[in-house]
Amino acid sequence: MGQGHSDEQVARNVSTEHLSHELALRFAKKCFTPLEITHFKDIFRSLAEDQDGIHYWKEETFCRFLVIPDALGPGPMIYQMATYLGAFPFPSLAPSILTIEAMLKVVVIMTERYRTVLKRGGADRNKLFFRSLAVYDRRMSSVYEKPPQDVLDSVRDQESGKVDTSDAVLEEARSQAAGDEPRSVRGFSIDKPANEEDEEEDDDELALAALESLDAIEVFKYDQRADTKIHHAQIPVDNFRRLLMLLLVIAPLDAQESLSRHAERLIPKRIESLREVADSILWSFTPEKNAGIFYQSFNKIIPASLPYMFDGLNPLFEHFLFSKNIDLSKRKRSSTSTPMTSPTVPQVPDVPLEPLLPREGDVLNLDILSQISFFIKGNSLFRRLRPLYLGADAGFSLGSIEQKVFNWRAPSILLVSGTHLSSAPEGHRERSFADTLPPKRFPDGASGNSTRGRVIFGAYVDVPWKHTYKEAIGSSEMLLFQLSPLHEVFRASTLSRDYLTFTKTGIGLGCPPPRPKNVSGMSSHTALGPVSLMLDSSLEFGVFTHDCTGGGSFHTSQSRKGDWQDRFEIESLEIWGCGGDEEAERQKAAWAFEEREAEARRSVKLGKDIEADRALLEMAGLVGGHNASGGSMG
Repeated sequence: MGQGHSDEQVARNVSTEHLSHELALRFAKKCFTPLEITHFKDIFRSLAEDQDGIHYWKEETFCRFLVIPDALGPGPMIYQMATYLGAFPFPSLAPSILTIEAMLKVVVIMTERYRTVLKRGGADRNKLFFRSLAVYDRRMSSVYEKPPQDVLDSVRDQESGKVDTSDAVLEEARSQAAGDEPRSVRGFSIDKPANEEDEEEDDDELALAALESLDAIEVFKYDQRADTKIHHAQIPVDNFRRLLMLLLVIAPLDAQESLSRHAERLIPKRIESLREVADSILWSFTPEKNAGIFYQSFNKIIPASLPYMFDGLNPLFEHFLFSKNIDLSKRKRSSTSTPMTSPTVPQVPDVPLEPLLPREGDVLNLDILSQISFFIKGNSLFRRLRPLYLGADAGFSLGSIEQKVFNWRAPSILLVSGTHLSSAPEGHRERSFADTLPPKRFPDGASGNSTRGRVIFGAYVDVPWKHTYKEAIGSSEMLLFQLSPLHEVFRASTLSRDYLTFTKTGIGLGCPPPRPKNVSGMSSHTALGPVSLMLDSSLEFGVFTHDCTGGGSFHTSQSRKGDWQDRFEIESLEIWGCGGDEEAERQKAAWAFEEREAEARRSVKLGKDIEADRALLEMAGLVGGHNASGGSMG
């Protein structure tokens, strides 16, 4: 009976390795062009280590090829992710040796090319990333430089025979897909929870889709018994901070653009700025309560506030598909008669690229821009933003905003920074501002790691700006967000459509249009929405309100379950246009039209019958001293 159980276990091990190999072959055929596979094989072989006939990449080679900056220290995290993803779809085999098959699966997942083969599980990559970064205890798993001898022996013993490496795309990686690492290795081994009430969350849709494509769902059930349980796992805060700093750096990365271009800017001042931005994001996962980041918050916050955070990994791992050792021009000349799909990733031209940001503002810099790209697609931000209004240059007035922004016919981003006001108003200006607001009944918002009381709020406005009177403007595509000291995005709701108001009383986001003064002549308090940002008419002060009961124009927080209100003195205010040359030309044309109209009005001449013209103007009430009341009912 014991012998039968042993034979059954061996059969299962063989089947998982065989399926892993078959999946790698399917990825190679369906997710890449033949030319891309040629480039990939050339890169892998030229840098691979060779130990007892087994070719693999070690951590140093992996990080050096991707040009991971040592100054940020994320290399071990990226390598750990790779050793986990290389075992896909069998997490019990992780960490894997980075053989050519394992590396192929890493590239497929990192670049999201698996969507060609796996129709289900498109949004499940984040769960894989969490598992690849998480540990059960606080000690980081030690990813070895060189595979242990017993692992190499196991891999070699499982090979059925030697294969000529020049014949097939990936035949040389036979039975080396993930290695047969003992499950005693720390880092991915997480005990089962005491209760099974959340067990359904452990089903990886991406892995299920992979095995479904191979008609091997039953194998997944066996592997899940030995799989890590995600509920007791956590990502160490320090590790995640280093990863976030790298993700901020690679956010603007273009296809086949070397990371070294961005790493050159990593001077101490820039690293400190990156750390501040990364800390703001970290605090949205509430690390002050836990030693690490748990999957529950990871799975909730990333889709809501950081949906594009991992997008920079796509172009980074596309580097595996372009080898500098292969001359494409010769290949094109020799294959002109045979059509071939060109690689999806073009070579970067030698001409200098346009700056990512035409100029930095007092609020917006490259790191804040990368932070914003975590929830607004980077292709509408990098090299696409134009400064429409900068308070430091144009002056803090609603008139300046009207002049600079109103003719921009594309989306825009408002950013405002300031410092917290004390609970008791100080000075005449603060008291006057407090008098316009309802009595404060909510505490201040969380301060995060900030000791200066600085806050940064913003909004993505998807419609042109204009004066609002009875109705607000905007649509459900608008966003209200906080960047510091915590990162959070408040998405538009359809319960109310008071998205943006621009009146003589100030700028409101999520606030109802101002009410007319009451009959008695007493000014009413400014109406604040449940989740709203309001800037006063002088652009001196602002207030952000979060009422957890909701019901307003923007949804409530996904990470904080409480009420708070931040009243602050405005330090900087900026509005940036999202668009290119076409939008800028339209704005210039609108300005020119308005100037011509104004000049035409200034040059109007009276007709020959001056008395008749004057009588007409008097009837309109524009000239004359008749003391007309204008219809006053007083």
